[in-house]
Amino acid sequence: MEWTSDPTAWSALAALLTLEIVLGVDNVVFISILASKLPAEEQDRARKIGLLAAGGIRVLLLLAVGWVISLKKEMFSVGSVGFSGKDLILLVGGIFLIYKATKEIHHKLEGDTGEVSAKVAPTLAAVIGQVLLLDMVFSIDSVITAVGMTTYVWVMVIAIVTAVFVMLLASKAIYTFVNTHPSVKMLALAFLLLIGTTLIAEGFGQKIPKGYIYASMTFSIFVEVLNIRAQIKKKQVDPIRLRESIVSDEAQA
Repeated sequence: MEWTSDPTAWSALAALLTLEIVLGVDNVVFISILASKLPAEEQDRARKIGLLAAGGIRVLLLLAVGWVISLKKEMFSVGSVGFSGKDLILLVGGIFLIYKATKEIHHKLEGDTGEVSAKVAPTLAAVIGQVLLLDMVFSIDSVITAVGMTTYVWVMVIAIVTAVFVMLLASKAIYTFVNTHPSVKMLALAFLLLIGTTLIAEGFGQKIPKGYIYASMTFSIFVEVLNIRAQIKKKQVDPIRLRESIVSDEAQA
């Protein structure tokens, strides 16, 4: 436990905890979208199991950090563009994310097409499997970042476990909020498209500063919060105007 007396370890813990919480919010949003199609009695289980399993994946990748680091080595090249194991994982994850987000957006805008009987309802196992697949893509990059920030494995593990605990406490509120407001759910799907596009760009070796991505997402969330507040205020004012109109009509009669 020598890291407890090292100031740099504490600063790394704070930075890693922030990184893991941001990753956890991404997981909650993705789980919220997938779990909403499950039966009501399984949605809460999907949310909790998904977060715990995602945290477990990150810890396992952290313990296998040597293998994760080896993914940065170039495996082959196409023209002037080289591809490593990490690049291939990012490409697959980006394509998967864009596919899922596009499919969900189409479902929200166009509804179901074709015979309903031909559709296969999602299962709890399928939802968890998709969450783990996506979290592995996100975790590869975060583990590499964590290793570059500190050499203390316990610092990384504590950051991951603490972030999972925080997300378990906050996930119910996030889950309810996303699924209660259709516009927020559509915005979340747009974020998934943005993240998927970023993953593909990074898979081709184009580095996009994460600050740009999160700044644009934060601004979009801020605008959406203002929109929701305006809608709430309008709903509160309309009944008052309705009562005033009824009183005025009765007075004229």
